[in-house]
Amino acid sequence: MGFRSGFVTVIGRPNVGKSTFLNTLLGEKFLIVSDKPQTTRNRIRCILTTREAQVVFIDTPGIHQPKSLLAEGMVQAALNTLQEVDAVVFMVDATEPLEAEDRYIAAQLAKINTPIFLVLNKVDLANDRQLARLETKWQKLLPQAEAVAHTSALTGYNLDFLRQQLLAVLPEGPQYYPDDMVIDQPERFVVAELIREKILHLTHEEVPHAVAVVVDEMKEREAGHVYVRATIYVERESQKGIIIGKQGSMLKAIGESARTDIEHLLGSRTYLDIWVKTRKDWRNQQSGLRQLGYEELLQRGR
Repeated sequence: MGFRSGFVTVIGRPNVGKSTFLNTLLGEKFLIVSDKPQTTRNRIRCILTTREAQVVFIDTPGIHQPKSLLAEGMVQAALNTLQEVDAVVFMVDATEPLEAEDRYIAAQLAKINTPIFLVLNKVDLANDRQLARLETKWQKLLPQAEAVAHTSALTGYNLDFLRQQLLAVLPEGPQYYPDDMVIDQPERFVVAELIREKILHLTHEEVPHAVAVVVDEMKEREAGHVYVRATIYVERESQKGIIIGKQGSMLKAIGESARTDIEHLLGSRTYLDIWVKTRKDWRNQQSGLRQLGYEELLQRGR
């Protein structure tokens, strides 16, 4: 058998562990994670290359009921990947019952002929009875699934087994990306996402969803240090106040936490210069979405 290659989309509702799954497979943190819905906004390709094969995983936003132009584009971008791949990993949370979003995704999957791998994730948090009951329900709802896998993206349990199953259904094909490429996004994108992740962790209620981060400048300075200037955009002045915090305390906490991950990513000491600006209702404005890096979602949503 020759070299295998192909594209695999990872789909599911928010917070089922899609980004954690891919980070663990890649052996490095490239995708941000949090317990907030809509953490992943962009479609991101993650590349796993071995001597025998190259798998291009597509991390997608969680399927949810959209409440903004941004959210509509996110959901459509995720669904569009179903028509573009060689296999689908449909991930569900093994600790939770079936939700309306799960049934909606299953209905979309019924329309395609692509191999589907149903993945019950977070099995380290579920008991055997829960798993058996949930698996029975899913086998009835999604009988066309190629296989059902029990995994823990957090611990890595069963991920190698799932990877081998995926490789088996990929066709022979070329190597699409260089050996050392693991994500199709520039460093600026990853840096902006790491800053946004810290905001997700440190703020609450409506603030995380109203935040976008843009890296305006990133360059190497003396002694190999990297200077990063970034802007955090929010929708209201009250949100700006929360992000800055009393005497700048919240902004300082965000910067210190993000700098640790950024330095690990870049392998260099980093000076992080963060500003906060208000752009009213940017999630529902095409001009705002374009300016803040979400133009692809507008195109995908058409």
